[in-house]
Amino acid sequence: MGALARKTRSLVHSRIRVTVVGGGVIGCAVAYELGRRGLEVRVLERRDVGLGATQASAGMLAPFIEAEHAGPLRRLGSRSLELYDQFVADVVGDSGDAVPYDRCGTIEVATDSDSLARLERSASELSMAGVGCRLVGGSEAVDDEPHLSRHVAGALLVPSHGFVGAAPLTAALRRAAARHGVSFQSPCTVRRLAPTPQGIEVQTDSGGQLSDVVVLAAGSWNDKVGAEDGATPWVKPVRGQLVRLQWPAGPRLTKVVWSSGCYVVPWPDGTTLVGATVEDVGFDERATVAGVTGLLDAAREVLPAVTRAHFEAVRVGLRPATADDLPIVGWSHVVPKLLYATGHYRNGVLLAPLTARLVADLVLDATPDPLLDTLAPGRFETAATALTGASVAGSDT
Repeated sequence: MGALARKTRSLVHSRIRVTVVGGGVIGCAVAYELGRRGLEVRVLERRDVGLGATQASAGMLAPFIEAEHAGPLRRLGSRSLELYDQFVADVVGDSGDAVPYDRCGTIEVATDSDSLARLERSASELSMAGVGCRLVGGSEAVDDEPHLSRHVAGALLVPSHGFVGAAPLTAALRRAAARHGVSFQSPCTVRRLAPTPQGIEVQTDSGGQLSDVVVLAAGSWNDKVGAEDGATPWVKPVRGQLVRLQWPAGPRLTKVVWSSGCYVVPWPDGTTLVGATVEDVGFDERATVAGVTGLLDAAREVLPAVTRAHFEAVRVGLRPATADDLPIVGWSHVVPKLLYATGHYRNGVLLAPLTARLVADLVLDATPDPLLDTLAPGRFETAATALTGASVAGSDT
């Protein structure tokens, strides 16, 4: 492409007005990517930026645990993980903020023969797929992570996994996006999205404003945005509680620990995150005694030192789940110029870099990524799948 063609294309793109509804990690990542590509972008968030499900995320980057078997979710997670080093470097460079980020690896533990057999199958499958991993016995697992219980039967180590600070990352994304001209309005509740011949009118409590494209990234609140009848695929809120502890004095955990009942994430400042519950309670965002004690009991089973930790806080978020556990990314089949980026459930932080790229490519009419075929909103128009009564497995990150 010649210099004149590139300049002309840049000018055309700069006139595209995009409204992103939702200021969590997905909305901020999308806004940042669109801003970097020269579009006019504003973000509308009903609370403050990052105060939804994002603030209750442990920031797990573990696609080979999140997706137990090969399939679309694992492909998405693996591709997004490959982007993370550069993604964090870009965000830190553009924002000037520090973002906790550590590819420290995960150690997934087995506490009985059944869970050990499952880890053995996982290790075999990952090895065949070329994923670096190592299956160890109980004593070797304790040697690798001395805080583990001596009753652990074995463990699977995946060194490419890690974590990122979800809240600091989202704050940095906001600052980085602003430096690319993105504006943020919060608190700002979107009441309705009304298609017009000129675009989409975004109606809020303070009035309406026209956009050429609207990206709906409101997570569990997608259905609360009036986007015309039948336009919003069903996203179901699933409550996740997360406990923040101060680790006891002495050596800290060196890896993210994962068991059937919880995960434990060690932060550089000595705090530790224990998560997360999976609760079908609608839009109830209250913490519960049962949720907290259940997490702490599960953590103590594999990490006895948790008993000596100091309690700091509980965080609660509503994870946006879909019927097939895959996110919804693509153009609405009902409302022109309405684009979905939602339903990431417990993988919003992990999938943020890839989602941002996929959305930006769609807005700018790039060649669609084949991955989008499995994420399109249209898949719910033909499937008679309802979330009511459907099982939602796993723990949120």
